[in-house]
Amino acid sequence: MSNQWDNDETVQRFREYLRIPSVHPDVDYSKCVTFLKTQASLLNLPVFVYELVPKKPVVVMTWEGLEPDQPSILLNSHMDVVPVYEECWTYPPFDAVISEDGFIYARGTQDMKSIGMMHLEAVKRLKDAGVRLKRTIHISFVPDEEIGSKDGMLTFAASEEFKKLNVGFGLDESCPNPIPKVITAFHGERTTRQITITCRGEPGHGSVVAPGPDRTAGEKLHCIIDRFMTFRAKEKVKIDNGAWFGDITSINLTQVQGGVQVNVLPENLSVSFDIRIACDVDIDEFDAMISKWCEEAGSGVTYEYHLKNPQIKSTELETLPFWKVLKQVVSDMGCTVKPVICPGATDARFLRQQGIPAVNFSPFPGVPILIHGHDERLHVDVYKRGIDMMEKVVEAVANV
Repeated sequence: MSNQWDNDETVQRFREYLRIPSVHPDVDYSKCVTFLKTQASLLNLPVFVYELVPKKPVVVMTWEGLEPDQPSILLNSHMDVVPVYEECWTYPPFDAVISEDGFIYARGTQDMKSIGMMHLEAVKRLKDAGVRLKRTIHISFVPDEEIGSKDGMLTFAASEEFKKLNVGFGLDESCPNPIPKVITAFHGERTTRQITITCRGEPGHGSVVAPGPDRTAGEKLHCIIDRFMTFRAKEKVKIDNGAWFGDITSINLTQVQGGVQVNVLPENLSVSFDIRIACDVDIDEFDAMISKWCEEAGSGVTYEYHLKNPQIKSTELETLPFWKVLKQVVSDMGCTVKPVICPGATDARFLRQQGIPAVNFSPFPGVPILIHGHDERLHVDVYKRGIDMMEKVVEAVANV
């Protein structure tokens, strides 16, 4: 589909990146690395590829500042994207089709190949204009953010290679804001717990209702589900009353497994929950509460954490000079930036875990949130205005 943007090099670079199907599961990052090396060459920037885990490359471009001993600025994004239900899309999700009304349809337009390209385009504009910045800029592209970052930013942020970057402040992804002229910024994240609880009981005939205190696996499972979902309902009331998603503790039942046949009492049943704990909750008390619920359900009830992230302190914004200049840039360009706690998880948590302040910033005001959804898309004008703002933000934070 030809259109007015076919000769726009900025848009075409974005579309080229979107067309690389770096989609889970079993992502092949080699085409992303090749593409990014080409971009580094066009920018005349040195590029390093770290493979701390086999087939999990981290790409870093570096623009040295006038005062390279100053703590640097990290512009981070991830190369991977989530799977698609292609039959539910208006256009093929990796063709990066631009519709007649100017929307780019592709997986990654919002999450987050757009931000990675905005980082590159912002630096390109500054270099083309002959600007020199005080602080060194590192532009990083990491793998596996969408599956927990174990072989991506988690490993990279703990490495000697990362320490040598001397990062003093980081920018990463946030999400679109449907309200015109309002940009969402994250300065912290809830703590993730993913847990499976297994309830064991005596097997038997499906017609039996055993007397006495001993509970079947099903009764124990009912008790567990009741405790979790009652807690969930109380938190959901806060959302109904106007609370931000990132300020409450969310619990979602995601899997139920067990049983062998309809007329056989099962020896075990299990249920799994995805939990995101609010920043103001005492983590130890929360874990103790889950343990107590399992005791109350009866004997033979055990639990296993699949993911038990540490609680990471949010970035304090009020005294952060990088935040001050970012907010001023956004204001000068006719928008406001709203700082909130991220309801999900991003790679910025690994910077905060290292004591490095980080802000998640996606300049998408007035844009419906289609992250991970069908027909994920971004308008060309929003993308290009985002580059305008990112250019000013990068210049401002690098000169703090």
